[in-house]
Amino acid sequence: MTQSVFYFLLILASYFIGSISFAVVVSKAMRLPDPHSYGSGNPGATNVLRTGNKLAAVLTLVGDALKGYLAIFLARALIGVDVDSWVLPTVAVAAFLGHLFPVFHRFKGGKGVATALGILLGISAWLGLAALSTWLIVAFFMRYSSLAALITALFAPVYFVFLFGFQPMALAIAAMSALLIWRHQGNIQKLLNGTEGRLGAKK
Repeated sequence: MTQSVFYFLLILASYFIGSISFAVVVSKAMRLPDPHSYGSGNPGATNVLRTGNKLAAVLTLVGDALKGYLAIFLARALIGVDVDSWVLPTVAVAAFLGHLFPVFHRFKGGKGVATALGILLGISAWLGLAALSTWLIVAFFMRYSSLAALITALFAPVYFVFLFGFQPMALAIAAMSALLIWRHQGNIQKLLNGTEGRLGAKK
């Protein structure tokens, strides 16, 4: 097997890992409704929480983050790639695209917040913690989960450049941030209209 073929298989495997939708897996295991069939229709932790099952939402969140982390971890373990390699950025984007467009779930994926966090933690613990801290601060003061995700997406590439300089991974993170913002179009419109639900607000 040539090196190029091995890299291709690694990238493809990363996409398949990202394609595992834990919202769907956890819901089936816990006999909950398909997350595509209620609420926002988004297969993510926030929508799963609408069932009232907090454990299912936590498991979804952790699972989606872990798969992003796993894709980066496996790439580094198998070929020792670092942040300045073109392989690792491609692996990161492949895993993220897997979550957004999962082949196992008719390409109906989530918005990518938890998976993006897992990827960032896999790249660097400091990078992941910076992104998580940004989300927590914005969510705490503004009480909007979507706004926290959007602001974190904007800052994530900046954090990477600050920590590591301008490298191929910075472009990959910027691409993931752009995709995440694109997936939040509906939330952006609700924020502008003043109809977006706040964290902890009673329905």
